[in-house]
Amino acid sequence: MTRLKTLGITFGITASLLLGACGGDEGSNNSTEGAASIGEQVDYTIIGIEPGAGLTGLSHDALEQYENLEGWTLEESSTAGMLVSLKQAIDNEEPIIITGWKPHWKFSAYDLKILEDPKGTLGGTENINTLVRKDLEKDLPDVYTVLDRFYWEPEDMEQVMYDAQDVDFEDAAAKWIEDNQDKVNEWTEGVAKANGTEVELISTPWDSERASSSVVKAVLEQLGYKVTVTPVDPAIMFQAIATDEADATVAPWLPTTHQAFYEKHKEDIVDLGENLEGTQNGFVVPAYMDIDSIEDLEPKE
Repeated sequence: MTRLKTLGITFGITASLLLGACGGDEGSNNSTEGAASIGEQVDYTIIGIEPGAGLTGLSHDALEQYENLEGWTLEESSTAGMLVSLKQAIDNEEPIIITGWKPHWKFSAYDLKILEDPKGTLGGTENINTLVRKDLEKDLPDVYTVLDRFYWEPEDMEQVMYDAQDVDFEDAAAKWIEDNQDKVNEWTEGVAKANGTEVELISTPWDSERASSSVVKAVLEQLGYKVTVTPVDPAIMFQAIATDEADATVAPWLPTTHQAFYEKHKEDIVDLGENLEGTQNGFVVPAYMDIDSIEDLEPKE
């Protein structure tokens, strides 16, 4: 029964930035420091991810909308680069502010917190939706059925991402499917086997979306489909579905992160609703930092 639903890598962190993140005197970068000095310790810089990410655009908006962030800079990097900087900071118990999102394995690996966002500029709690091209239900009805039924929890996604730190995503997806066969059976009940019919999935290049796309790919391949997953920037992802260059995506974050792309193409796509609920974007810090809200930060002098 269909579940009802409501709706290249760059490590571009400069030496000066890393030194700035380390702050001033040795031993001064712990929770005894007041929030007023955090800006100086991180060189008034927030470590971001790819320029094309929806979170990057929201982060620039936050810098504009919070008056206390005047003079702050978003250092656009890559997801991998951001994670390297985060690990370095945590290993040395130094202050750092990154752009982050849940679900993500980093919240399992490290003790982190998302800063309160009173203005809601980073989107608050969101969902991840499944979008398909207009004629998919007619052309590939069984694929449409599986995609329409596909739904899982944040903990499921985080498990695949966490396992994928030690193995590739295909193996992590296969393990999750083996451990959650009852859930997979709900998606595939009554669906006929295929014989090599091609399916084009399009996604974004981040671990959360690699997890969901890998699981859907593996499930469809077990049904006999030949599945390709292509990672692209969000703008291209929406365009590909709207122009029938791809069959489906399980990656869009709505209603905020990818809203601009959604509004641009919504007349040319079919929205199957949420495949996961409870995502969140934000500015993220290690739990040892004595700060709880974006509003606690101080403008650059």
